[in-house]
Amino acid sequence: MALLIFLLIIVGAFGTEWSVKYNQQEICALKGSTVFMNGTFTHPENLTVTETFWVIDPVQKLDLSKDPDYSGRVEFFTDDQNHFSFKLSDVMKKDERKYYFRIITYVDKEKWVDKPGVSLRVTELHVEAREEVTEGETADLTCKTTCSLTDPTFIWYKNGRPLTTKTIKNNQLHLQTVSSEDAGSYSCAVGGSQHLRSTAHSLRVRYPPKRVSVSIRPSGETVEGSSVTLTCSSDGNPPVKNYNWFKGSTQVRGGKTYRIPNIRPEDSGEYTWQSQNDHGERRSTAVKINVSYPPKNVSMSISSSAHTLVGFSVNLTCSSDGNPPVQNYTWFKEGGTSPVGSGHGYSPLQSGSYYCEAQNKHGSLKSAPVPVNLNGYSVILYGVAGVGICGVAIFLAVFFWRRKKRKTRNMNASDYLNTGLSALPPNDDSSSVQDYENMTKVGLRAPPPDGDSSSAHDYENITKTGLRVPPPDDHSSSTHDYVNMTKAGFRAPSPDDNSASVHDYVNVPVRL
Repeated sequence: MALLIFLLIIVGAFGTEWSVKYNQQEICALKGSTVFMNGTFTHPENLTVTETFWVIDPVQKLDLSKDPDYSGRVEFFTDDQNHFSFKLSDVMKKDERKYYFRIITYVDKEKWVDKPGVSLRVTELHVEAREEVTEGETADLTCKTTCSLTDPTFIWYKNGRPLTTKTIKNNQLHLQTVSSEDAGSYSCAVGGSQHLRSTAHSLRVRYPPKRVSVSIRPSGETVEGSSVTLTCSSDGNPPVKNYNWFKGSTQVRGGKTYRIPNIRPEDSGEYTWQSQNDHGERRSTAVKINVSYPPKNVSMSISSSAHTLVGFSVNLTCSSDGNPPVQNYTWFKEGGTSPVGSGHGYSPLQSGSYYCEAQNKHGSLKSAPVPVNLNGYSVILYGVAGVGICGVAIFLAVFFWRRKKRKTRNMNASDYLNTGLSALPPNDDSSSVQDYENMTKVGLRAPPPDGDSSSAHDYENITKTGLRVPPPDDHSSSTHDYVNMTKAGFRAPSPDDNSASVHDYVNVPVRL
């Protein structure tokens, strides 16, 4: 008889006395979540319900609220309309079993426990996907459970952040054309229980080297003699296996770092690093090393200008190799203590040995001395110049002296004009005043009183007088002897000036 009653009292069984109806007979809950088991019940109208609770063993019928395994995690609710509810918090995997609703009335024999109760299954979320894909492929990630949740909304996370730009369909995340940026840690959750995420799934993407870069230490200016270290870095999967360093197009070394101790100017240039793995290779952008150093190879060159009448010029030029380029050149004469010049070039004024000093911010260096001899050139040139000038002076003196003599000795009758007598040369002592009149000086001004070069062509307006005109060298003549004689070019001398001659005067009044 008892067995018959038990079979009749099931969920949904018909009867007008004892009955229990559960909203769900099977529940899938996430581990760590809170689950509710709800329903309604009926009882005979002549009985009064004094207590309701939930049990896991329909035989022992122990109240779960008193079970140490559920202590503090369960709550029971009923109302006047015979609705009941069972709240189980922080669901654990061991909570996976059947649960029964029990009714107690004031009549000791009128008690009720419902079977088959509610079956609870506990699940966790986990991501199911390939662990590694190659760049360019597609990938699907699925959020899996061991039982079917009720109307779940799945949320996906990458590296702890929600994904909003990816395609999500039901419980699946679709990655179209995977790139290296898709690599990471993926997890999923269900809406309303976002704090209950799945364990993370790491998705690895195979790809050739990327983000290849080179750094240089120390940074800043690189000075000759210092030590420089080049370090490379790259991102690739699998990790880069082969490392090669290049200066320009020439391979110089392998490895991840390249150290240059005691760096030299010839180490200047552009350096790149090539990385390679199973999926390809890539080269970094170039890093330029510019080695600074003090002046080197300081040398002098000498050049001269053409010979001139004023001397000989020597030009010295200083050249050097330095980084930064040399800006300051200083010139010294060997044996001296002070600079004699500055600049890229210098023209010495004295013979001697000269050298230049080149300087930049990293140091200075002197050239070897170069001897300069200006003496031979200057003596020869100035000697030649002196001889030339003297020769010109002698030539001019002889020329004018010979001309003067020629004029003196060649005077004849043809040199006189408009005379009544035949003209006599000036050195004919027999000539007299009566012999000359209306003589016109032509062409030249009167010579000095003692000049013997005058001729008849040189005089004009000599008037014949009653006195005898003595020859020019007759020292007894005086101004009283001449009438209307005018000296051409000179004023009349004093009466005792015996150097005057008839050639020198015209229109001089006579004293009687």
